[in-house]
Amino acid sequence: MQEDKGFRPRALGEIAIRCADLDGMAAFYTDVIGLTPLTGNVAPHIRFLRVADGVAGHTTVLALFADGTEFAPGRGGSLHHLALSLPREELDAVRAWYDRIGQPYDVQDFPWIGWRGIFTRDPEGNTVELVAYDASLKASD
Repeated sequence: MQEDKGFRPRALGEIAIRCADLDGMAAFYTDVIGLTPLTGNVAPHIRFLRVADGVAGHTTVLALFADGTEFAPGRGGSLHHLALSLPREELDAVRAWYDRIGQPYDVQDFPWIGWRGIFTRDPEGNTVELVAYDASLKASD
């Protein structure tokens, strides 16, 4: 049994990516993936893009940092991929959108947990997954 610490994280608050081309990355995540830029960004070398409402007033965001700034020193990150959730009913729309704009993608099912992911890459080579739960995919236990 895990000790009660008096707190429990309830959602992902932010994913931050260092970017060689901040404008290109911001365009991809707004124009291709469909995230909304937040207004009032703190600095010209940082872009915050809204993912969802989040928890207790903290908006869930994707933060893009221009590489080499004081807030994003060095490369050397170990990001494998980022996954953004959406309803199962929207997976066909993702595929249709990617086909329409010529965005390469792969689809992968994860029967052990009942997920289907649609994987693509952003302009700097990071893998981006749009994923949904689909009970019909879940393997019998």
